[in-house]
Amino acid sequence: MAAREKSTPPAFDPESTLLAGFGRRFAALMIDWALCLLVGSLLGDPRTVAWPPVVVLVLLNTFFIGLFGQTPGMALAGVRCVSIDDGGAIGLAKGLLRAVLLALLVPAVIMDQARRGWHDRLAGSVVVLKSRS
Repeated sequence: MAAREKSTPPAFDPESTLLAGFGRRFAALMIDWALCLLVGSLLGDPRTVAWPPVVVLVLLNTFFIGLFGQTPGMALAGVRCVSIDDGGAIGLAKGLLRAVLLALLVPAVIMDQARRGWHDRLAGSVVVLKSRS
């Protein structure tokens, strides 16, 4: 007989998790966008060439959220993006998927009851308040 494996509940429980509100999430995005405009301006004038800041935003989100669970803007706003499966970082592949969908903006502003946009649902992530511990 095969040994029975214990099923562990997912780390995300909308009833007990402190979800980040729209205001903090938006503030984090604006901080990150300002950073991306600054870095993107080294590649071209953002007033005439629109793609550099968007590419920087995708790269910034992929790297920082994929590996560390938060971007510089999220750190300043006091929020984290974590996996709904284990509460850790989501990894680079899911981070890239989430970043590309975030760059499209529309999926990010259509949220469900748990404040998860399409980009979070497809990447298996949730944005929560950063714990004080």
